[in-house]
Amino acid sequence: MAKEELIQFEGLVTEILPDARYRVQLDTGHEIVAYTAGKMKKNRIKTLAGDRVTVEMSPYDLEKGRLIFRHKDERPSQAPGGAPRGGPQRGGGQFRRR
Repeated sequence: MAKEELIQFEGLVTEILPDARYRVQLDTGHEIVAYTAGKMKKNRIKTLAGDRVTVEMSPYDLEKGRLIFRHKDERPSQAPGGAPRGGPQRGGGQFRRR
């Protein structure tokens, strides 16, 4: 017997719930509860509210899903550009490493 095909949707994480679950607003307008896939946990991929994600769902239960991919932001990140750390070669300091 063949395994049932999973359905993939794109959506936006609207809320982080307890127990590593997320409330996701799908592009179709539906709202579901999803959990993080094992590969995302293994690779320590963090998901925050406002992230675009791909959700995998079973055709039998369209209220629950699994986050399988977090899309990168299109906007440039605001990386903090502070003072360099380290020894005299990188801006100096009180102590010198030998």
